Amino acid sequence: MAGLRDKLPLLLGAKTAKALSAALDIETVSDLLRHYPRRYAERGELTDIAGLELGEHATVLARIEKISKRRMKSRNGTILDMVITDGKRRLACAFFNQAWREKELAPGKTGLFAGKVTAFRDTLQLANPEYELLDAEREAEAVDNFLAEIIPVYPAAQGMPTWSIAKCVRQVLDVLEVGGDPMPEELRKRHGLPGLERALRGIHRPEDWAHLETSRHRLKWDEAMAVQLIFAQRRHSAVSRPAKASPHVDGGLLDAFDKRLPFDLTAGQRAIGEEIAADLSSEHPMNRLLQGEVGSGKTVVALRAMLQAVDSGRQAAMLAPTEVLAAQHARSLREMLGDLGMAGELGAAEKSTRITLLTGSMGAKERKKALLETVSGEAGIIVGTHALIQDTVQFADLGLVVVDEQHRFGVEQRDALRSRGADSTSPHVLVMTATPIPRTVAMTVYGDLEISALREMPVGRSPIKTTVVPVAEKPAWFDRVWQRVSEEVGKGHQAYVVCPRIGDEPPSDKSDKRPPLAVLDVAPDLANGALKGLKIAALHGRMPTDEKDAVMQAFGAGKVEVLVATTVVEVGVNVPNATAMVILDADRFGVSQLHQLRGRVGRGSVPGLCLLVTETLDGTSTRERLAAVESTTDGFELSRLDLELRREGDILGAAQSGKRSGLKLLSLLRDEDVITEARAQAQEIVTADPELASLPGLAQMVADVVDLERAEYLEKS
Repeated sequence: MAGLRDKLPLLLGAKTAKALSAALDIETVSDLLRHYPRRYAERGELTDIAGLELGEHATVLARIEKISKRRMKSRNGTILDMVITDGKRRLACAFFNQAWREKELAPGKTGLFAGKVTAFRDTLQLANPEYELLDAEREAEAVDNFLAEIIPVYPAAQGMPTWSIAKCVRQVLDVLEVGGDPMPEELRKRHGLPGLERALRGIHRPEDWAHLETSRHRLKWDEAMAVQLIFAQRRHSAVSRPAKASPHVDGGLLDAFDKRLPFDLTAGQRAIGEEIAADLSSEHPMNRLLQGEVGSGKTVVALRAMLQAVDSGRQAAMLAPTEVLAAQHARSLREMLGDLGMAGELGAAEKSTRITLLTGSMGAKERKKALLETVSGEAGIIVGTHALIQDTVQFADLGLVVVDEQHRFGVEQRDALRSRGADSTSPHVLVMTATPIPRTVAMTVYGDLEISALREMPVGRSPIKTTVVPVAEKPAWFDRVWQRVSEEVGKGHQAYVVCPRIGDEPPSDKSDKRPPLAVLDVAPDLANGALKGLKIAALHGRMPTDEKDAVMQAFGAGKVEVLVATTVVEVGVNVPNATAMVILDADRFGVSQLHQLRGRVGRGSVPGLCLLVTETLDGTSTRERLAAVESTTDGFELSRLDLELRREGDILGAAQSGKRSGLKLLSLLRDEDVITEARAQAQEIVTADPELASLPGLAQMVADVVDLERAEYLEKS
């Protein structure tokens, strides 16, 4: 019999086990059985070909429509051209020097066809696909799994098609003995869950659709419980630490700042401000996520919280993901505070504080001065990058940490800041993001944080028109892109051109796709070509800090008309006169990132224009993503679309590491009930047994489903 931790060579043979390891990183019985089918098909039910992605290894169940043979022009050989269909769309297949296949690949036959999706003459195709015909003539030879009514279709790879994986799974299931169930029996009964072994058998070889559904439900519960147990442990750990209370001080800096505000706070800003003020007054550390659209006023909310901490005699640190953004925040905070932020300078208000910028690339003299202001307490607000969490940075009394754009930071960095309080206390933590997050994602990825959302539409923002520019299909549109940029500059406005790469990186090993366009190549090309005569500058993250600041200040002052940059301009950059943005190789960016980037335009009184330039073909999932960004500027709606269109496990990057994703079945969008129940159940369990000492099965499940190394780290944190 075989257990979940057994290695595969003894069960499948060395050759097959090696192939699984090389193709799919599958080493053990557990790895194989948790390589769940991507979908299921019934006989006669064909795959929807629409949405296939260039470069992916796809498996489709389709019918052969036609097949023909031709001679190669450049060499002595033949090409067998085949067209398969799902009844709505067609997909081309090509076999090189395999003319003998023509006899068995007859029109009308149905089969599974697997291969890498490539493009030939702007048409998607499978080159030399592997296949398994399911027609009556071949059923005697077909893999046993495909004789069932429900056909599992597995995520496959080159050299390991879905029917080979199915055969391996069958061999393992024939000798499987799971043993003890990690989920306690009482818990299974309470939530109506089948045992683990029955669920694993049902997900791969279901007796019927009902068996499949109950199996999926149990395995989703495992994933939800593993993640929620970790976050329940983290919440327990966080609230068990002491923190210094920073209550509101009447007549302090915060009150003085509020009196000077040239605008009224929105209802959302006031309500969330009161929540944060109450958290800061507690002797348990605040752990709160503040999310809201670009321009919704998160910075004002954060500054008011920092002033409350300073009023109580403590310091506040603001952590930004890039030096450009850190410098921008420091300037913005100084402008908002005026003489209230000029402590020690001529013209400072009677009650004031000092804002200090601290980044990793500062000169020795500047850095020494910033470090002294931080350790002495002279600086009430310290703004910086990840350099702030280095051990060499000492605070006098750190009371509050504000982390901007949390998605750029790993969980260790956030927790490193939590440990920087004085006298073994934890500072309060406020995490901000301008990337709207669906509730279920927030519960799963930021499960240790209380959630606040500024949902009002940004005030005074102009509309932004977004257009996809499909240059593979309409090459003439590319020239029109630069004409539009020139027109905007001609009206006295400015423009961004965003590239996915800097250009000084080492060459990629992948030779089947051209490298992404780069700032260091595009900027001179435009200056000498399509935008000749315009004032063009380049900006990227590896430039020295003083150079980056100089470029940004020149752009802000209108001395630069076109800024060619990487995603360093994604957040925090505010140039109201910039009205146009061109995003080159837009398919290289995610939905949320594209939404953030275009938020740099339309910040003044003139409508914004965002052009998404791509070579991807119509009908691919990437084009679906770009079309979604084109269709709406509602960040919360886009966050749901983004979740639907990409692999959801990827967003657990803040909670785990390693090659495997912890979420394989659980949908953060569609399984809200499971996540909500698991969260409540996990909280109940951890409250009673924080270390899960009496529940070794659940403790092991956390390690199995998420990632052992990171899970251990989170439990200790």
